[in-house]
Amino acid sequence: MLFSKKKDGPAFNPDTTRSQVTSVIGPGISWLGDLRGKGGVRIEGTITGEIAISGLIVVGETGKVDCKQLKADTVIVAGIVKGNITCQKLEIRSSGKVWGDVVTSSFSSEDGAFFRGQMRMEERVEPVEPPAEMTPEEDSSENYTQPVIENEQF
Repeated sequence: MLFSKKKDGPAFNPDTTRSQVTSVIGPGISWLGDLRGKGGVRIEGTITGEIAISGLIVVGETGKVDCKQLKADTVIVAGIVKGNITCQKLEIRSSGKVWGDVVTSSFSSEDGAFFRGQMRMEERVEPVEPPAEMTPEEDSSENYTQPVIENEQF
């Protein structure tokens, strides 16, 4: 038999806690302010501000990000990103567009993807440090950015 040899197991075991989407910024949402934390975030709306996520960022086809710096472990772009990206793994889908410089250790793109900037490949990119938990004293209204909701219909 040609395929009788069984492999011992997968060579790559992804950290599923960091590769799953746990939060969504939906279409019609405009977020003005920084986005920091750990987990997975899917962006289908618009974000203007710095992004530092210990985990996965997915910019969906309707998503738009305008920032100086986007840092995450894994970034998948199917929408628009205007800003520099630092990540372990970057994937630009066929509908994705990126304007900015990139530092990554793994890059892939589909036919039709757009990228304008410089890319530097590193053997290893430092992972994003998750923010320290805020104490109730630090978690005040001064640190809170109110999201702007477009097309409100109540």
